[in-house]
Amino acid sequence: MLSRRHVLSLAAAAAVIPVPAFATGVPRYEVRKNLQKYFTDDGTVGAFAAFRADDQHVIASDNTRAREAVLPASSFKIANSVIALETGVVADPDKDIFKWDGVTRSIPEWNKDHTMRTAIAASVVPVYQQIARRIGKERMQTYVDAFEYGNRNIGGGIDRFWLTGDLRISPLEQIAFVDKLRRRTLPVSKRAQDLTADILPVTKAGDSVIRAKTGLIGVDDRTAVEGVKASLGWLVGWAEKGSAQTVFALNLDIREDRHIASRMKIAQQCLSDIGAI
Repeated sequence: MLSRRHVLSLAAAAAVIPVPAFATGVPRYEVRKNLQKYFTDDGTVGAFAAFRADDQHVIASDNTRAREAVLPASSFKIANSVIALETGVVADPDKDIFKWDGVTRSIPEWNKDHTMRTAIAASVVPVYQQIARRIGKERMQTYVDAFEYGNRNIGGGIDRFWLTGDLRISPLEQIAFVDKLRRRTLPVSKRAQDLTADILPVTKAGDSVIRAKTGLIGVDDRTAVEGVKASLGWLVGWAEKGSAQTVFALNLDIREDRHIASRMKIAQQCLSDIGAI
């Protein structure tokens, strides 16, 4: 017989975790506050959430910021890529060419032609804005709804809603979405999901592989020219260690320029701490 405390614990977990995203109902949920030390040791604050698929275990660095929804920024390129491939807006991520628009921006890698593979690697916002415009508002809304992506609100402009508009998503919601991609259970073709997973930037960590997309709130095609600095950074994806896979999402305050690189450093520290790499 379940105790009242156990029932309340399960209810709290169900309220915290985006239940429909996971394969086996409500996974085990644990807050490990010790993970916060990796942020504080680096002079910032943030949140880390992970889902270890093998033991159906969700681990979060806290029970507050992990649930706070903010702009996804360029981490939305994961969803945008799936939608582009599913709709045919991009037929081949290695052959379709997106011509540079001739506007010189402060990020040198943005000032040239790209395929979708090279654009996601360099996080080229203007390319993905072009992709979003080709997808169009109606189709974009349909897929964002179908993916249960964050608050599903694409207000603020078809090429800006994830940068400066109304879309919001939390770290826990990020791992819910990415886990569907990892399992190839998004309501789109397997091909679109396979290709998106294949173009995600890869980082080696010992004998492990991390497939993940970055994001910087405050950086878009205009602010890259104007020099406005990022205020918050994302890193979203999954780690593979042998056959074990762990989906994760991290965000942190960008208090200094070095914190841009801290996203991967702290993610690896947290992933190592929970045995994912």
